[in-house]
Amino acid sequence: MIASSLITDTIPPVFVNESCEKALIWMDEFKVAHLPVVDGTEYVGLVSDDLIFDSNDDTAPVGSLNLISHRPFVFEHQHVYEVMKLMADLNVSVIPVLDKNENYIGLTTTHKVMSALTSMAYAEQAGAVIVVEMNENDYSMAHLGQLIEGNNTKILSSYVTSSSDSTQIEVTLKLNRKDIGGVLQTLYRFEYNVKETYAGNKYEEDMQDRYDGLLKYLDF
Repeated sequence: MIASSLITDTIPPVFVNESCEKALIWMDEFKVAHLPVVDGTEYVGLVSDDLIFDSNDDTAPVGSLNLISHRPFVFEHQHVYEVMKLMADLNVSVIPVLDKNENYIGLTTTHKVMSALTSMAYAEQAGAVIVVEMNENDYSMAHLGQLIEGNNTKILSSYVTSSSDSTQIEVTLKLNRKDIGGVLQTLYRFEYNVKETYAGNKYEEDMQDRYDGLLKYLDF
């Protein structure tokens, strides 16, 4: 999934000659803290509510603000993971999407990106989740997949988390079945450390709580 498929048509950019007050009204209406500033199809920069408040002049045109150092964007061909990383690093609620000639073609939001990631991870599809902890040198998705598929179970999605101060990693696997007794027995037999398991409604409720919590955290 790439940036161009994440563009939302519901939030417009602000034109350079439009007032800061109008930008603030739109931010409030669309529940975001940032908006792209454009001059025709040229992307000028990303204005924030804090930047406007610091200017102390709501009537001034947005183009009068110093946006030189506020020009983050992604190209339309960039992967959703790159989009999410940039938005998280910069702590922005929207990110402009540009074509290869750096013309503005739209924007995406944290909510849009998170919905896309949720869809990619099969989070809404019924099935169990297991979290396996291991040394990073022992990690082999091929071996895990072989053991799991040997129990007539498929891996729908996976991701790995690690810590900079540890050689241990956690591999989270979303499976296509809720009954994973056979899978767990096999993993235990091969001395895998299954740290957590989620199945059925408990998993779905937990994932919904985590997703809602993340969206609340990202809701500027």
